[in-house]
Amino acid sequence: MTFGTFNRLVLVGGRTALGVLTMASVLFAADARRPALAEQLLDAALLENALERAEKLPRLHALIVARNGEAIVERAFRGPGLNTPVNVKSVSKSLISALVGIAIGRGDLTGADQPIAPLLSEHLPAQGDARLDSITIGHLLSMRAGLERTSGRNYGRWVASDNWVRHALSRPFADDPGGRMLYSTGNSHLLSAILTQATGRSTHTLARTWLGAPLDIDIPPWQRDPQGIYFGGNNMALSARDLFRFGELYRNGGVYRGERVIDESWVRASWSPRTRSPFSGDDYGYGWFITRICGQTVFYARGFGGQFVHVAPSLGLTVVITSDSTTHTRIDNYRGALTALLRDALVPAALKADGQVCDAAL
Repeated sequence: MTFGTFNRLVLVGGRTALGVLTMASVLFAADARRPALAEQLLDAALLENALERAEKLPRLHALIVARNGEAIVERAFRGPGLNTPVNVKSVSKSLISALVGIAIGRGDLTGADQPIAPLLSEHLPAQGDARLDSITIGHLLSMRAGLERTSGRNYGRWVASDNWVRHALSRPFADDPGGRMLYSTGNSHLLSAILTQATGRSTHTLARTWLGAPLDIDIPPWQRDPQGIYFGGNNMALSARDLFRFGELYRNGGVYRGERVIDESWVRASWSPRTRSPFSGDDYGYGWFITRICGQTVFYARGFGGQFVHVAPSLGLTVVITSDSTTHTRIDNYRGALTALLRDALVPAALKADGQVCDAAL
């Protein structure tokens, strides 16, 4: 890709930068429209490198890169367009976490320390383990409920059961509540059941009312369990641009376009490390992973196949990636390629535009 063809790939403030011959011209165009913005954008050479890398990844569908709310790149390389809802897989867990935070803020739930057993009493197994009484909403959010995982090799048996909530609650304990991270979609589904029980409304209705309306995003219905409870933590569908708005909501501390949607305290709580993934080694909060790139803290929502919302608040940087959702990121080291896209190109591009350098050791 050359600077001469780059103009067809860039949107500045939501408008295509037409008739621009170089990446530098795109930066100047943004600067002319908002002079203070130029120093907050991305280094041209590094951004071009990022787009060249992205274009060579056949499973990458869409990429959005923004700083301080300004969409610098919005590109659909292949697959559905930027406005088409796609299966975001486990990014749904971050959305469920947002709904839980809103429910707490509204008083529908009392807080992350609230025990779940009274809320799910009709689903509790007869003569269940006494430790079920110790599991809290926070344990579910941080994947520290202690129950055997319903993900991985156990996933098929779980979703084939006639009661997903009871099945998840009936798993033997692999650790005590509050122990190590046991990543399990069953935990997130229990949260969906709790939201429905506490509010008397479906998780889909809550998502459309509490997130869809204020963010002006489309959240179509998705899969439900045999009891009609919307799947918590998997298979929600949002477009790349809608994921961007969700990322911006968190980057701005729970505010979108001047409207408070989520309490700032919940954003902080969600982004506070509470455990560590045994798979990636990254920290995990309430539905968000936490890592460091070039010395910058980066929070990210992640879904199977390569669905990502990255937020680096210190840089004002939001990066959305959607991908083919049918293939594991381990295949052909696709996850490694996406990590390198952030580590070697996009984050350094933001740093260099600010007169800083990437310190890979931090």
